[in-house]
Amino acid sequence: MAQSSIVLTLSQNLFKRNVTASVITHSPSIFTGSRSLSSLSFSLRRRRSHTPISLSASFSSPTAMGETPVTTADAGMDAVQRRLMFDDECILVDENDRVVGHDSKYNCHLMEKIEAENLLHRAFSVFLFNSKYELLLQQRSATKVTFPLVWTNTCCSHPLYRESELIEENALGVRNAAQRKLLDELGIPAEDVPVDQFTSLGRILYKAPSDGKWGEHELDYLLFIVRDVNANPNPDEVADIKYVNRDELKELLRKADAGEGGLKLSPWFRLVVDNFLFKWWDHLEQGTLGEIIDMKTIHKLT
Repeated sequence: MAQSSIVLTLSQNLFKRNVTASVITHSPSIFTGSRSLSSLSFSLRRRRSHTPISLSASFSSPTAMGETPVTTADAGMDAVQRRLMFDDECILVDENDRVVGHDSKYNCHLMEKIEAENLLHRAFSVFLFNSKYELLLQQRSATKVTFPLVWTNTCCSHPLYRESELIEENALGVRNAAQRKLLDELGIPAEDVPVDQFTSLGRILYKAPSDGKWGEHELDYLLFIVRDVNANPNPDEVADIKYVNRDELKELLRKADAGEGGLKLSPWFRLVVDNFLFKWWDHLEQGTLGEIIDMKTIHKLT
């Protein structure tokens, strides 16, 4: 492990024998991927006088247990995406959507680990329609680690391993995560997309390689919502957005199939389009969406 120097300041209450420390570093990147400061080691030498405690310290740049360290091959990774790769803890599930643990976003998207350890994580895909029943699409940013610059549904991401996003009842944890990511990626305020307005229609399980090194293996919740929103896309996440009606989406599909202009669609979006979307879109307009909700089945799609 690489060693990085840090500066610590200490204060001591000699009567209560409490010692506190604050950590100051001019190299925040040394904490990339750390879960805590548990890897910080130091030695104290108590002096009899009221003079400061002497201290020596070292910090090992982190690699959490089971976590793959950042290699030189990742050196070109965008800084924002790198931070998310290590800060975000995805929810690991089995094929029945039972939580079995958690791991970094980095590990969950490495095809080597997906294949070797069968890592499967929980995800969601939001399909946001305006009051004219046009679907909002996004083009993923060029800096995205997986599937850069592909067109996809409104928002695709992961609930994180945190209390508010682990709530199972009525998929509330997933809906909380969807609201969070619509703000992060598209700048859509939470009040524009109330959690209780998302309809969870079903779940799919799929695996898709991206570029050989990276890929997806997700148990994906499919969420519909109809709202007129104010979007302000985050360029670190989104390259472009547009609303489409059915005919415009079909034309987009034709161009993707023909390879026109290098246009590509995300594999999960294409699976939803080919298996469900247009039928669900009809029910949405007819006000009968509730008739097709199926949260008991997990559709394994390829």
